[in-house]
Amino acid sequence: MAGQGEQWAWLGLLKWSLSYTDGTADSSVSPMSEEDKAFLESVMKDGIINEGDRMKTILSEVTEKMTKWKDESKVEEEDEENVGELLQELRDCVEQIDFARSFAAMKGLDFLIGCVQERESVPKSTRILCLGILATMSSNNPPIQKQLLDMGALKTLSEIFFAEQDSDENGKFRARTMQAIGAMVRSHELAEAVFCQLEQSPTLIVAGLGMGKDYSATPQMLRQRTLFLLRALATSDAESTVTLTKQRFQAAIVWVADCMVDDQVETSPELREMALAMIQHILEEGKITSTILSRKSSLVALGVRRVSTLRNLTGEEKEYAAIELGHWEAIVVLLSRAADSAVEPAISSEKILTQ
Repeated sequence: MAGQGEQWAWLGLLKWSLSYTDGTADSSVSPMSEEDKAFLESVMKDGIINEGDRMKTILSEVTEKMTKWKDESKVEEEDEENVGELLQELRDCVEQIDFARSFAAMKGLDFLIGCVQERESVPKSTRILCLGILATMSSNNPPIQKQLLDMGALKTLSEIFFAEQDSDENGKFRARTMQAIGAMVRSHELAEAVFCQLEQSPTLIVAGLGMGKDYSATPQMLRQRTLFLLRALATSDAESTVTLTKQRFQAAIVWVADCMVDDQVETSPELREMALAMIQHILEEGKITSTILSRKSSLVALGVRRVSTLRNLTGEEKEYAAIELGHWEAIVVLLSRAADSAVEPAISSEKILTQ
């Protein structure tokens, strides 16, 4: 196939890296203290596994399997299961920030992104696991987030999301992709700004939320991952991110206020609670309140109805609805105190539905 050598370059890079690096930086050599000697002896005695060595072993074994997939153009079920077990173990390793950085030093990020991009020879289950590892490594880990940003991973994963749209019927791959993007972006001001300004980012959020005619057909997990990302952007500590979110994702915020808090539209209590939490936070922070206030009348009407309904529940139903009730009570109060002069025109969700 034309360009196949370049397409699999990430696998060759990983092989080279595993031959010459162990994921650690150079350090000066000094005599071992008695305390260190005692610790080393206990490690040898108890047989504690060296995580760095184990990660290197895992990658070597996975590389061998993927090379076989590439050369033979077929995947044996046993090999797929074996690789899956190894990648799950790898994900457990990189949950620790230091090990995640060691893994990145082995060119592990290039490997994961390359694997996710390989649609023909790598099974979807393996690619989904790689997306999960990317999400785990990126979460609250600024150096990893910065590396992925420099690699152009946000744009790459956005493109992969759309490439999988027609073949991802259960939404699992796209949900994992959205999770990975969210982990790369959240709490990293530069990454938040880059994502907000990507040309395809508004379309990505629209697709992930299922805005418009495809809402009921959009898998719940995908809607949840997308809402989680949108909420993180709309309630970011960085004012520049909040400003960009209002500019780029106003239609999505309006959609959440119109549809995702309404029990007649969104049947998942968990998603309704997430949507309500976002709206409440926006109203409390006061940074982009005008977008929510453009739906003040409809939100108050819905809120009054829901508060009345939820307060009349009994037994376990009342317990389950307690969080939603609390959000609605707070939102109705916040809306009643808000000045109408703060309202700005917002995009109509009805217009979205007819597009």
